Amino acid sequence: MVRTPLTPWERERGERLGALLRVARGERSMVEVAAAAGLSAETLRKIETGRAPTPAFFTVAALAGTLGLSLDEVASLAAPPAAEPGAAARGSAAA
Repeated sequence: MVRTPLTPWERERGERLGALLRVARGERSMVEVAAAAGLSAETLRKIETGRAPTPAFFTVAALAGTLGLSLDEVASLAAPPAAEPGAAARGSAAA
């Protein structure tokens, strides 16, 4: 099975998720947080560094719960950037 390449936005979103998790983890060790969330430290390392930019929902939910983050806060990172007003209209006019 060939995996579709990630878009620049998906890569950026993964990096933003990783940064949020690193900040929320604070001084706690990666091993401690990963174990509490039921993950391997390597999985958490990949997510935090952006090497696994699209983790499964339940992985994100477990990390959010362990780190005291709301899923709403984490989901705000998943929202695509706001489109420029009128961009859709211009795109259809060009067709």
